[in-house]
Amino acid sequence: MHIYFRITVVFIALWMPLVASAGRLRGKDRVYVLPEDKAVFGNYLAAMQGKEALPFDSVIMHTARFFIGTPYVGGTLEIEPEGLAVNLRELDCFTFVETVISLSRMFASGDKSWERFCDELRTLRYRNGRVRAYLDRLHYTSDWMFENERRGAVRLLDAESAGARPYRFDLSFMSTHTGSYKQLGADSAQIRKLQRIERSISRRKSYAYIPEAEIDSLSPRLKDGDVVGFLTTVKGLDISHVGIVSRAADGSLAFIHASQTAAKVILNPETIYQYVAQRKSCNGVILVRPLSPELLSAKRRQSAGQAYGSSAWRNLQTRLYRKYDSLSRILLRNK
Repeated sequence: MHIYFRITVVFIALWMPLVASAGRLRGKDRVYVLPEDKAVFGNYLAAMQGKEALPFDSVIMHTARFFIGTPYVGGTLEIEPEGLAVNLRELDCFTFVETVISLSRMFASGDKSWERFCDELRTLRYRNGRVRAYLDRLHYTSDWMFENERRGAVRLLDAESAGARPYRFDLSFMSTHTGSYKQLGADSAQIRKLQRIERSISRRKSYAYIPEAEIDSLSPRLKDGDVVGFLTTVKGLDISHVGIVSRAADGSLAFIHASQTAAKVILNPETIYQYVAQRKSCNGVILVRPLSPELLSAKRRQSAGQAYGSSAWRNLQTRLYRKYDSLSRILLRNK
C-alpha cells in the first residue's frame, strides 16, 4: 500500500546517508542508500544489456520482472530527516512501481547512470521534484498520478474511454490518522497543510475509474507495463494497492506487484478482475500509462516553443500522446 495502515520502524543507523553534491541531483538533496542498492542497480544494467532498442512498454516489463522475488518490506521511506530513500533490496507495492518506472525512464533515456536514476525517482516521488520536507512527498496515489501526468511522465486513462466512469476522491485518511505517521505527530501547522493538500486533491475532476464489471472488457486496449491502482472503500483513502499490468498467455489481465501476503514481488496468480472481485473493500481500478522520457523531452518542449501549461503546449501533448497510444486505441483526454 502507498498510504500505510501500519508503519514499519526503520532504523536510520542501518542506512548510509549520502549527500548528493553534483550531477542531476539537487545540490543539497540528502540520499539514503546502501552499497547493496548500488549492487542491485549494477545487476539491473547487466540484465538489460542488448535491450536498448525495445519499445518503452517492453522496457517496463523487463524491469518489473527483474524484481520478481525481491522481499516485501513496508515503511522504507519513513526516515528522518526527509531525504531521497533509494532501496532496491526491499520494496512495497508503491516503491516497486516507482522504482520500475524510474529505472525504465533512466534506461530509455540512454543515460544509464545512477544520478539519472535518482533524478527520475525524485521527480516521480516529490511534488515539483523538491525534497525539502515530509509533505513534499506525494503520499496519496491519486495525487502522484495527477502530478506525474502534469509533468508528462504518465497518462491517466480518460473518463471518455469505453467502460470508464468519472471519479472524485474525498481524502482525509492521513489527517485523521496522524498517530500512524510519526513525521506529522502533533504538529498543527503540518496537519493544516496536509488538510489543504487533501482538499485540493478532492476538488479535482480529472480522474476516471473502471468498475469491477467492466475490467475484462478493457483488456484489448491495455498494454503490458500500464499501472493499475485498486480503489478502496476505506473512508478518506483513495487507492490501497498498485501493480504493473502483465498480460497472461491466455490474454487475460494479470499484474506484477509487491505482495504483502506473499512477502515478495510476484506475478499475481489472480487476474485483475479476480483480485477486485475477491476483495469487498475494492470497488474498481484506476489506470495510468508510463510514458517514455523521449516522448516529452525538455528539448522537444523548447524546440516547439511551448510554455508548459499553455493551451498550445496541451495541444502538443495530446497529439504526441495519441501518436504514442495509437496501437492500443485508448481514447485520451484533450485537456
